Amino acid sequence: MEYTVKQLIDTTGAEILKGADKVAKSNLSVEISTDTRTIDGKKAFLPIIGEKFDGHDFITSALEKGCKIYFTQKDTVYDEAKFVLKVENTIEAYLKLANFYKRLVSPKTIAITGSAGKTTTKEMAYSVFSQSFKTHKSELNHNNEIGLAQTILSMPKDTEILIVEMGMRGLGEIELLSRYAEPDIAIITNIGTAHIGRLGSKENIAKAKFEITKYLNPNGILIANECEQLEQINDIKERTINFSLNSKELKIQQLKSEYSDFKYKGYEYKINLSGEYNIQNAISVIEAALKTGMKETSIRKGLEKFKPIQNRWQVENILNSDIINDSYNANPESMYETVRNFVSVYSGRKILVLGDMGELGEDEIQYHKELGEKLRELNYDIMLTVGKLSRNISDIDTSRSIHFVSIEGCTNYLKNNLRKNDKVLVKASRAMGFEQIIENLKNFERKNK
Repeated sequence: MEYTVKQLIDTTGAEILKGADKVAKSNLSVEISTDTRTIDGKKAFLPIIGEKFDGHDFITSALEKGCKIYFTQKDTVYDEAKFVLKVENTIEAYLKLANFYKRLVSPKTIAITGSAGKTTTKEMAYSVFSQSFKTHKSELNHNNEIGLAQTILSMPKDTEILIVEMGMRGLGEIELLSRYAEPDIAIITNIGTAHIGRLGSKENIAKAKFEITKYLNPNGILIANECEQLEQINDIKERTINFSLNSKELKIQQLKSEYSDFKYKGYEYKINLSGEYNIQNAISVIEAALKTGMKETSIRKGLEKFKPIQNRWQVENILNSDIINDSYNANPESMYETVRNFVSVYSGRKILVLGDMGELGEDEIQYHKELGEKLRELNYDIMLTVGKLSRNISDIDTSRSIHFVSIEGCTNYLKNNLRKNDKVLVKASRAMGFEQIIENLKNFERKNK
């Protein structure tokens, strides 16, 4: 998207620190860049302030590369610039510019949030909607303010469906994203304990997720997992479609290790993922697709073409054992459901490799203990835990568990003890870096072939 200087000023409400007398006569049109590695004379530089960096430190670098326009939250004016535009907040200016472009393209917008499953749901939705529409989506982890702006501004001009993922760290953040995304369809995958350390209760988590509806199109709809906390605060029930695994219109036919078959509203569907929780994600996508007029045959085709994202239920045979990598992320609900599905769809010796779950607040130890109590009832053979908090999971059932302080210790155990046809589930919060366990085992296998 190229903006005239006047559009930059009008859209962001910027104060002109330099070049006010040249705005009316200027025929300069520019794109927006937040990265000086891609800057040139045809781009305006928008310096973003992050936790560990300040884009203002790179303004001089942008000017050296031929940039003629830059935004600022400060008052410093460099002679090399033709226009200097001051805004209160450069991130919000970025969002305003993105929203300007979104309104020009005018795609039907689907926004997705939830305590778990939002990335999988977004990728499923993209696979489905791409069957009938020119569709654009957020890249992995582009679920904050900067990611939303980048997603919108990278959208082709002929986009018909825009799919955005919305994450959050606290109250008010999803509302901000909703304000500039202006969704037509909002999906809340579930309300769990992820981020409870920041928000304090499931009630507050529900309030934070429900912010996705704050700027929902007046004729738009909410598709939400049935949840007591959401039910209590939902003031748009007449525009809400609830879904759950208890739906009378759902019949789960097969849950296999690498796929699931189910019937919903009389039509049969298949997804290349295991687990009831993934069927639940698929139902939300089906409902959204039906609301846009898609036929069931196209929806079915899109779901069948969907491939799991990296580190989400990826099955590989390593050292003659099936290793299931689900290390993308974890919270108490997703950890339990993943393990429950793992032990139900696999036969043979079943090994759990579990790590710490993050962002659970002052009750984090209790959450890990409660998970251990629930897992004790399941039919696994060995549990290996790694980290500081996960010891509270394995300590509940010491007869079947071993705790390690490091990934290396756990990996060495697996190298020496895996048997042919073992089934191994690897799951933890992303910060644990459990994908390294998979890489260590692969490297060991290559060296010993």
